[in-house]
Amino acid sequence: MEKNNVKEDAGFAGIDAAKEVGEISYRALQKAKGMIKPGVRLIEVAQAVESYVKENKYGIAFPLNLSINNEAAHYTPSIDDTKVFSDNDLVKVDFGAAKEGALGDCAVTVDLSGKMQTLVEASEEALKAAISIAKAGVKVREIGKVIENAIISRGYQPIRNLGGHTVGLHELHSNIFVPNYDNGDETILEEGMIVAIEPFATTGKGMVTESDVCEIYSYDMEAQTRMKEARILLGLIQKNYPTEPFAVRWLANAMESSFSIYAGISELSRSGALMPYPTLIEISGGAVSQAEAEIVVEKDGCEVVTK
Repeated sequence: MEKNNVKEDAGFAGIDAAKEVGEISYRALQKAKGMIKPGVRLIEVAQAVESYVKENKYGIAFPLNLSINNEAAHYTPSIDDTKVFSDNDLVKVDFGAAKEGALGDCAVTVDLSGKMQTLVEASEEALKAAISIAKAGVKVREIGKVIENAIISRGYQPIRNLGGHTVGLHELHSNIFVPNYDNGDETILEEGMIVAIEPFATTGKGMVTESDVCEIYSYDMEAQTRMKEARILLGLIQKNYPTEPFAVRWLANAMESSFSIYAGISELSRSGALMPYPTLIEISGGAVSQAEAEIVVEKDGCEVVTK
C-alpha cells in the first residue's frame, strides 16, 4: 500500500484508468472545438461540454478553460458571463474528465481569425516532437529542448514558466514538471508514468503572469470565517468539490445573487480555505497558442491516451 501511494504521487495513476478518461477528455475537447465560432457565448460552450462529460457518467478534472489571445490559461466563464467569441480570437481550449481519481488533460488552439495558423502550428509541432522522443529514461530537459527548438525555428518563443507535468490520482499537477525549454533538469521519465505534455508558443517575450481575473479555485483546508455566505459555500465545496478544481459558476444556485457568491469566495480565498487559479496572461501582451496531450510512458516510446 505504501509503495503504491509513492508511485501515484510520482505520476503513476493506473494505465487503464488513464486511457478511459483520456478518451472521453479528447471527445469533449473535440466537441468544444466544433462549437467555437464567432458570436457564440463562451458560457454556452462551457456548459455544453461539461454537461456532455457528466451525461456520460464521468466527473470533471477541472473546469473547461477558454483562454483567448494573450490569455495562456485558466480563463473559464463567470456566473453572468456575456462574452462571445469574435472573428479575431485565438482560443486555447483546455479540458479533462475524471473518474475515481484518474484525470484527463488535453488542449487545442482554435484560430478564428485564420491569421495565426503558424503560431498554432508551432505549439502543435512542438508537441509532436516531444511525443516522438518521450520514453523511459529520457530527461525532462531533453523534452524541453525539442519543444523549444520546434517553436523557435518557427519564429516564436516558448513560454518558459508554463509546462507539462506528471498526473497522479486526484493530482493533476503531480511532482514532476516537464519544461518547454531546456532548463537543465536531469529528472528522467519512468515506465508507466502518466504525463501531460503541453507546449505553449507566443509572439511575446515568453513569460506569463497572474491577472486579476479568477474564476477557478480548489478546496485547500478548513478555515474559520465570520461571513455567513462564506460558511455556506465552504460546506457546499467540501461536499461537492473536495479534490478537483471547480468553477465559481458551478455554485450559481447556492445563493440568490452572484454578488453574495463572489463575496463568499473572496473571503474563503483570503482565509486560506481555497486555492485560487487566476487567469494567466503573457507579460508583453503576446498572442499564445497551446497544444497538449496526455501520454503513458513506455520502455521504448509512449502511448497518447487523449485520442
